[in-house]
Amino acid sequence: MRILRQLVVFDAADLAAESGFWARLLGGTVEAGDAWHTVSVDGEDRVAVQLAPDHVPPRWPDGDPQQVHLDLVVEDVRAAHADAVAAGARLLQAADDLDAEEGFQVYADPAGHPFCLCW
Repeated sequence: MRILRQLVVFDAADLAAESGFWARLLGGTVEAGDAWHTVSVDGEDRVAVQLAPDHVPPRWPDGDPQQVHLDLVVEDVRAAHADAVAAGARLLQAADDLDAEEGFQVYADPAGHPFCLCW
């Protein structure tokens, strides 16, 4: 089997908010359709958003089991945190020590999908 393209697809009731969030966070652009948006970075499709009017956000890490999440490994967690929050992320679980050699913080995107900023 030869895979030609691989995308992570997020369900969301608000396509513009979700795709705009990921485009801003990843430094990309949005190609918008009626029920599907694709976020590209440097001409390469990275994630997509599918219209799901009845989407119910997962409640992980403290509620129902997570469905899927992304880990984004960053150079500067403080700067990445500021960028993510400015783009519309909500901090769900803070790290105990941002100065530790490695760690992570858990966030939710505008549709409630969890992701981690890791270092």
